[in-house]
Order: sequence, then C-alpha cells, then structure tokens
Amino acid sequence: MFETIKNAFATKEIRIKIWMTLLFLLVYRIGCYIPVPGINASEVAGLIEGNDFLSIISTITGGSMSNGTLFALGIVPFINAFIIMQLLTLVIPALERLSKEGEDGKRKLTQITRYFAILLGIVQAIGIALTWKSVILPTFGSTELTTALIIFILVGGSTMVMWLGERITEYGIGNGTSLIIFVGIISTAGTSFLGAFDTVGSNPNNLWRIFGIIILMVLVFLFIVFMDLSERRVSVQYAKQIKGNKVYGGQSTHIPIKINASGVMPIIFASSFLMFPQMIMILFWPDSKAYAWYAKNMGSGTWVYFVMLPLLILFFAYFYAQIQFNPEDVAKNIQQYGGTIPGIRQGKATAEYLKKINNRITLFGAIFLAIISLVPTFLFQAIGGQGLQFGNAFSATGLLIVVSVALEINKQLESQIMMRHYKGFLQ
Repeated sequence: MFETIKNAFATKEIRIKIWMTLLFLLVYRIGCYIPVPGINASEVAGLIEGNDFLSIISTITGGSMSNGTLFALGIVPFINAFIIMQLLTLVIPALERLSKEGEDGKRKLTQITRYFAILLGIVQAIGIALTWKSVILPTFGSTELTTALIIFILVGGSTMVMWLGERITEYGIGNGTSLIIFVGIISTAGTSFLGAFDTVGSNPNNLWRIFGIIILMVLVFLFIVFMDLSERRVSVQYAKQIKGNKVYGGQSTHIPIKINASGVMPIIFASSFLMFPQMIMILFWPDSKAYAWYAKNMGSGTWVYFVMLPLLILFFAYFYAQIQFNPEDVAKNIQQYGGTIPGIRQGKATAEYLKKINNRITLFGAIFLAIISLVPTFLFQAIGGQGLQFGNAFSATGLLIVVSVALEINKQLESQIMMRHYKGFLQ
C-alpha cells in the first residue's frame, strides 16, 4: 500500500487528483466547524445524547451534528435518497427503463436523486430544527424566522456537501460520497480516542482498556479485509472457434463471486428499516406515548432490535444479491461466447448452477454481516465500560465503510498507475 502511494505521487496526473481530493475534503471539514447562526451551539451536544438516530448522523458527519454546524446534515439525505431510488428502480418500470439507457439514463437518474435528496434534506432539517427548539435564539428578530433560516442553512449545507462529493468523484480519486463518510467516521474515531486518553489521568486503568480496544479494532479490520477480498471462482472453459484464418477462444478463465459482494448495504437497509419509525417519532413527536413505547420495546438497543437486525440483514443480503448478480444473464453470455462450466450443460443448467453457488455464498456473506453488526459493538462497549464510549465511533457500518473505502482507493490508485505505465510504454 505504501509503495502504491509512493508511485501515485510520482505520477503528475494522479498527484493532481490526490491534491484535488484533499482540497475538497478540507473544504468539507472546514464547513463542519462553522456554527449555524441562531442556536446555542454549546448545548446542542446535550440534545444529541440518548438520541440514536442523531448520534449516528453525528458519527457520519464527524461530530458536525453534535456541534450544530453548517454541515450538520452532511451527506445523509443523499445516501437515503440513493438507497430509496435503488429500491424504486426495481418496482417502477419508468425508472427501470432509465437505468438501462446507458450514460444518458444514468445522468437522468442522478438528477432525480439530487432533487429527492434535497426534499429529504428539507424534511430532516425541519425535524432537527424541532429537536433544537430549546436552544434556538431569536437572533433574526423572532424565533419563528430564525428557525426558518436554520432550516434553509441546514438544507443548503447538505446540498453543498452533495456537490463536494460529486466534484471529488469527477476530479479526484475514488467515490466522493464514500470518502466524505470515511473522513467523518475517522474524525469521530479520532475524537473518541482523544477523549479516552484524557480520562487516563483520573483512571489509569483506562489505558489498558484503550490498548484492548486498539487490539480488538485491528483484529476486526483484519477479519473484514479477509472476508471482503474472499471470493468463489467458477471455472469457465471457452472452446476454440475458427473464423477465416484466425483461431478464437480455447482459453480457461473464471467468474469471481465475492462472499460480501453487497458490502455494507444490507446493514444500512436493515438498520434504516428498524430505526425509521423511531426517527420519525423522535423528530416530530418526541413526547408522545407511541415514541416512548417504541423506544422501550423495539428501539435501538432492545432485545427485539438485536433479534430483528440479523434477520433483516439476511433478507436484504439476498435481496441485494439478486440485483447485482443475475445467473440467467451470465449463463446467456457464457453460451453466446462458446463457453462452458466443466461438468455443467449450457443454458438452464448453467444458470441453476450459478444460482445455487450464489445463494450459498450470499448466506456466508449475510452471516458475516450479522456477526459484524452485533459482536464488535458489544465487545467495544464491554472493554470500554462506562468510562469509555466507543460504540458509535466503531459501529459495524462505520468499520465496514472504513475498510471498504480504503481498499477501493488502493485499487483505484493501482489501476490508474498501471494505466499510466501502459500509456508510457505505448508512446
């Protein structure tokens, strides 16, 4: 990895992209420290404590929500809009047709997702403004006008973060949305570690707990990397074809089926599904009996939540696998180019064989995601105890995103370095 970074900075074009990425990320982090006018920012953190939904947003935004800053919403509305659009593409024929129209259709879907993200941003900003109502000051003449301006500022900040993510994707290295989430999680983790080391003076035993958390974190990272890179390779043999004076085919290749092809999406879908009712009620009816009952019996941290989460992860893992891997299409492509899987007939038999393998691999991937979604959180909390709170900083979603983004950046740097080398060789 260090050799890849060294080679990347040695290439001018890649070096410019890296600096552009860092510049956009710096602009994002600066916005995370600009307070929203009209609120008592020092008291916002107290409103976030105990609110699972806002705590997750605060983790993703690198503490911006807890500090009441310009980018308090961060990239969250765009993520929600992207997930919902993916689901709607499967059930709305018009959106499905757009997804199959190449680059033009992709641009139209992206534009629809942007508008939808702004709409969700408005709804979430209203909910957050209602949550902040006790700390809103009549800075602009009246509390009502100040609240309206706060909503406008939060939506504008979220839109700017979405724009920064797209600019990173266009001019920088990697996916801009993923990198923004990556930086936010790393920032939150760094803040948690600094806060933990500050407690060592009053409680020396916390030093051993911190070392235990670091060791556990390294082991979890190694486990995630191992599973993320694991794949089942299905051998495919292509027959020789003679066309004119040339011979085509005759080589052996393989189809890679990753164990965790869906990445972190099943966890995001499952947790969002379980937390959505709680999110709506806590934003708009925080004092209602319905919210109190749901938080006590089905909210985050209850036994029902911990039972339902792995079951929903299993469901969404298979659901997402059907989107990403279509055995019938793969079988048709293999047959079209004269390929066969050794010992398996072409056509329907190949599709059924690939479907069987994919279902087994998806099961292992879902079990892995279920373990990661529950075990590390409990272990971090157990080691940290009451004095050190690492649950939000090292959540399952956060750990998977950090590893996935780091691996993806490394792959992109390697591919771009290789492409530049090939260009230099051809010239």
